[in-house]
Amino acid sequence: MTQRREFLKFLAASPLLTNYSAFAQEVEETLGQRLTDPSEVINVFEMEAIARERIPPAHLGYLSTGVDSDLTLRANRAGFSRFQIKPRRLVDVTKIDTSVNVLGSVANSPIFLCPVGSQGAYHADAELGTARAAAAKGHHMVLSTTSSTAVEQVVEARGAAIWHQLYSTNRWEYTVALLHRAQAAGCTSVCLTIDLPGRRNTETSAVLARKDTRNCDSCHAGQSKPMFDGLDMRGVEHTDAAMTWAVIARMKEVTDMNVVIKGIEAAEDAALAVRSGADAIWVSNHGGRATETGRGTIECLPEIVSAINGRIPVIVDGGFRRGTDIYKALAMGASAVGIGRPYCFGLGAFGQAGVERVLDLLNRELLITMRGSGTPTIASIVPDYVQDIGYRGLVPD
Repeated sequence: MTQRREFLKFLAASPLLTNYSAFAQEVEETLGQRLTDPSEVINVFEMEAIARERIPPAHLGYLSTGVDSDLTLRANRAGFSRFQIKPRRLVDVTKIDTSVNVLGSVANSPIFLCPVGSQGAYHADAELGTARAAAAKGHHMVLSTTSSTAVEQVVEARGAAIWHQLYSTNRWEYTVALLHRAQAAGCTSVCLTIDLPGRRNTETSAVLARKDTRNCDSCHAGQSKPMFDGLDMRGVEHTDAAMTWAVIARMKEVTDMNVVIKGIEAAEDAALAVRSGADAIWVSNHGGRATETGRGTIECLPEIVSAINGRIPVIVDGGFRRGTDIYKALAMGASAVGIGRPYCFGLGAFGQAGVERVLDLLNRELLITMRGSGTPTIASIVPDYVQDIGYRGLVPD
């Protein structure tokens, strides 16, 4: 068994297979079928393989697919191949410090847990498992409006302040109620999602849903997310198509939380966010689930960082699967990096223990990259340590 595992690992890493990602993925899935303990998992791709076996098809489709032809979803991964790391040598890297402070939220790592809704669809531990894993590893967490678990319970499980992700409804008094509840629960920042002004075309998700033979009426009939408790949501849209930049000032009138604008993909919007009073921006395309642009968030990051010019923090998510991915974003000016699907794969595979394992793996890879590149602190990771080659190379695994 051990010899077979090592041989398959060799095949998956072989340079001869780098242009055959489908085969490499199949090798990873073969490994995933044989792993029964999270400590055996060696990277995020293996965790995904296990999660794909354990999460029901319809729920997996919701989690793992993009929109239209999934071009933007794939671009989020492919974009990293455009940027190369330029390591420096003979630097004292005996001690590595990965801690960050973003808007007063201190964490052991720049890896933030992105808001992902309905985590109860992936494992019974749901958001409480995620929060406890974040607490165990000292990571910052952002909770979705469409969480399966009440915000008060999640804050208690995390044992520290978290951030709240907000979908502004088309009824302002409801949006105000959501803001007040999040602040009362102990959230210190609100991340307003602006990249979904309407519906989206999730074809791949629909295809996977067809393969699900379960009767999902029991999952969804009469279901209401805890954040909407006490609100009559009949006829209320979870997004506001009429929303403009004026919403930032309106939010600041009714909450003391920092306002983070999530869903920025262009320098022009980054500048408008600063001008409108945002406390931070979040570069995101909703994990390739918003508009089919074909541009990865890592490719959007340089122009946005330039437009911000250090005035407010910049967070980025989208396609991060390796410590080297995280390092590149930090070198390009990100204050923190968000992950969503990776920790949800861990949750779906092993519950809280799987989330902890994903965080351990990514932190280990980041530490190795920092040490190997001669950058002992997050602050020392600057643009000189990354190079834009101007085109996408081989899609990274």
